Amino acid sequence: MTVSVVLCTFNRAHLIAGAIEALLRQAPDTPDYEVLVVDNNSSDGTRAAVSQLLDDPRLRYLYEPEQGLSTARNRGIAEARGAVIAFTDDDVRVDPTWVSRIAALFDGFPAVGFAGGRVLPVWDHEPPAWLNAAGHAPLALVDYGDERRFINPAQPLCLVGANLSIRRAAIDAVGPFSTHVQLLGDDAGSTEDQEIELRLLRAGFAGLYDPGLVVRTHVPPDRLRRRYHREWHVGHGRHFARMREPSFEGTRLAPLGIPAHVYRAAITETLAWMRDTLRLRSAAAFAHELRLRFLFGFATERIAERHHG
Repeated sequence: MTVSVVLCTFNRAHLIAGAIEALLRQAPDTPDYEVLVVDNNSSDGTRAAVSQLLDDPRLRYLYEPEQGLSTARNRGIAEARGAVIAFTDDDVRVDPTWVSRIAALFDGFPAVGFAGGRVLPVWDHEPPAWLNAAGHAPLALVDYGDERRFINPAQPLCLVGANLSIRRAAIDAVGPFSTHVQLLGDDAGSTEDQEIELRLLRAGFAGLYDPGLVVRTHVPPDRLRRRYHREWHVGHGRHFARMREPSFEGTRLAPLGIPAHVYRAAITETLAWMRDTLRLRSAAAFAHELRLRFLFGFATERIAERHHG
C-alpha cells in the first residue's frame, strides 16, 4: 500500500459522502491506496452515510469514541497500512490527481518527511472587504504561491491538515499528533498541525509545499463574521501557549510565565489599533485587534497554568 488517506469526521453526515466520493474518484493510474474514515463519536447519521459506500474495497470505517481531532487521526495512523499517510477533512474535496501526486512527491524526494499544498476556497457568499490573505488562517486556507517551496527551520511554512501528508517513518520517529493542543468539539484555533510539523523539522525532516497538490473547501457564512475570527485568534493563542515553542519562548524575563516580548507586542498592537481606529482604517484596525486577541489568549492560558499549578 503506497498511500493511506485518513479522513476524520464529527457530526457532518451531510458532508462526508461528498468528501469520500472525491477520494474514490482518483485518476485511473493512481497507485494502490486506501481511505480510512474515522468517525469521532458522531451522534448524527455519519455511520449510515459511510456505510452506503463501503462496497468499495478501498474504503474502511473506524469508530473512535474518545473525542478529539488528534485522537481520531492517531487512530487512523494506527490502522493505516501505507508508507505515506495523507490527511484531509470532511468539508474538503480533493482533486482527481491528489493521491497520485502525493505518491510521486514522496518517491521523488526521499528526504521529505511531510508535504502539502493548496487549500483553496469555494465561496458560498462574497467575502467581506476586511478579509484579506492574512485572515485566511482561521479558514484553514493555504496558498503559498505557484512554485514548490521546501520547508525547513529557516522557512517554517505551516501546512494544514486539510491537505497534509506525512511519511510513516517520520511519524514513527517523532510520534503521532499531540492531544495536548487538539481540536475538541466547537473549540477553535487548535495547533495540532503546526505542532507536529515543528517536531518533524526539529528532528531533521524536510517539508515540501507543492502548489499542484490541490484541495477545495466551502467556506460557510458563519466563518465570514468578525466574531468567528475573534474567537479563533483567542483560541489559537491559548493552544500556542500550550506548545511552548522554543523559538517563541526564548527569553529569560517572563513575568507570570509570559515572555517579555509578548508584553511589548501587546503595547505595540494596542497603539496601532488606536491609531488606525482614529483614522477610520477599519480593516487595518481589525488586523491589530486580532493580533491582540492572540496575545490575550496566550497570556490567559499561561496565567491559568500557573493558577492550576
